[in-house]
Amino acid sequence: MGSRRGAAAERRRTKPAVIGSVAAVVVAGAGFGAYAMYGGGAGDDDTARAKSAAAAEKVKSGPLTAAEVTSTAQRFLTAWQQGDVSGAAAATDDAEAAKALLTGYAKDARVKDAVFTAGTPAGAKVPFSVKATVAYDRKTAPLAYDSALTVVRREGDGEPRVDWQAAVVHPDLRDGDRLVTGKAGDPPVKALDRDGGEITAAAYPSLGTVLDGLRDKYGKKAGGTPGVELRVVRGRADGEADDGKGSKEAKGSGAGDVADKTLLELSKGTPGTLKTTLDPALQRAAEQQVDGKKGASVVLLRASTGEILAVANGGHGFNTAFLGSLAPGSTMKVVTASMLLEKDLASVNEQHPCPKYFSYGGWKFQNDDEFEIKDGTFKASFARSCNTAFISQAPELSDDDLTKQAKEVFGLSMNNWSVGVPTFDGRVPVQSKAQMAASLIGQGGVRMNPLNMASVSATVKSGSFHQPYLVAPSVDGRTLATASRTMSAATLGSLRELMSYTAAYGTAAEAMAGVGGDVGAKTGSAEVDGQEQPNGWFTAYRGDVAAAGVVQQGGHGGDTAGPIVAALLKAAG
Repeated sequence: MGSRRGAAAERRRTKPAVIGSVAAVVVAGAGFGAYAMYGGGAGDDDTARAKSAAAAEKVKSGPLTAAEVTSTAQRFLTAWQQGDVSGAAAATDDAEAAKALLTGYAKDARVKDAVFTAGTPAGAKVPFSVKATVAYDRKTAPLAYDSALTVVRREGDGEPRVDWQAAVVHPDLRDGDRLVTGKAGDPPVKALDRDGGEITAAAYPSLGTVLDGLRDKYGKKAGGTPGVELRVVRGRADGEADDGKGSKEAKGSGAGDVADKTLLELSKGTPGTLKTTLDPALQRAAEQQVDGKKGASVVLLRASTGEILAVANGGHGFNTAFLGSLAPGSTMKVVTASMLLEKDLASVNEQHPCPKYFSYGGWKFQNDDEFEIKDGTFKASFARSCNTAFISQAPELSDDDLTKQAKEVFGLSMNNWSVGVPTFDGRVPVQSKAQMAASLIGQGGVRMNPLNMASVSATVKSGSFHQPYLVAPSVDGRTLATASRTMSAATLGSLRELMSYTAAYGTAAEAMAGVGGDVGAKTGSAEVDGQEQPNGWFTAYRGDVAAAGVVQQGGHGGDTAGPIVAALLKAAG
């Protein structure tokens, strides 16, 4: 981004509107505070100190009352509306952080004449609406949005306070972000699909965050001119807030790297044009498949090149498909199987142990529903997704074997993908004992997203890793990531046989029914602490396309993510 420096804020001169019936409570509280501070004489000091000590010993506890919730919310909103930043911050449980962001609301975001109207509380949560004006030089624009706050008991004394987080100020803010109004450093970008049609968030709701990322990366390079905007300036992945002078494309440094976001245009800039690899028909199909499924995300690639043909998320606020950092469950067995095959620890049609249980590193691992396959082959274990068939090989492996395989063959976990927008490039850390064993089945410290797992299937189909990309490297001369080696022809043939068999006769068969041609697939279910249902995963290829998807808290991947992925493979022809 370019410079987004804000000028000094105008002093607030507006009178606060009365918000609900609690305004009187706030005023009464203020009067009591003044009396306590200035009333009485010196002779009352000992009594006052005794009362103060007694009060200090009594810490409020128990559920918040409706009156506490309402009065605390009103105290905060009224002070904020009056421009009393210190008073509003004092009504929160993190006054320092609140004061910084609320000060920037007027000074940097140039928001004035704000009116906050509280809604009906739902327990400790109080929704509120905001109507204000954003002013920069002689340009103004109305601002209206809804937010919410939650009242909690402050640690230490139990006093009710607003639970501070940046989203209270605006729902698109995360902690570390700022609101800034000024000349946008990055001109707008008119993104085009591979056929030359314009891509808009209105037509493709899943692509809102992608379009933000394209502007962040290519705004200055696409030939446009900036306008004046109110934007969310993101805090950077290293914990430091952006200085307002822009950000660079994340190189897989973490799942939290997201692009700045435009909230309001005071004057439009002139967009430059940028062509992407997205296929309009497949993008529409992807949007339809995740529509109404908040936890669903999917990516479709061209296996032989890495071109991203479609990406969609059921929840549009975060691009899980590119930035998600989730345990991939048994879809990781594709990578693990390639390693076992290379090391001669498994062979497709030879017997391979699949007991009900296998203990390693102090953990007892088991299969779903505690099944076992007696005298079965590795092909049968892969197709049925037998956990112990993989865990049983942990004693034969070094701690870094899986990490090396993921990096050297599949291009994962190197933090060097250059897709065109921020991405998380997978994480396969070196682990030991039980955690290393868990990594073999996509648990432990392994983290992936649909982009990563679609790339895994694409690598199997094409025979070598091709870094996924949304914008051709010829646009800006960037270098795509590469893997240091490929699988042998024998290993590759065996891995394709395993995935093909799974698509026809294994856990992926139901989802892949009707998907003809040269196909392969793998299902996965990843347990997550605190979730009643595991995340369901599915990765597959058909011809020269590969896809992967996840449905968070969806259960078995073959039942949830599988139909989404299979539908896209069919649509791709």
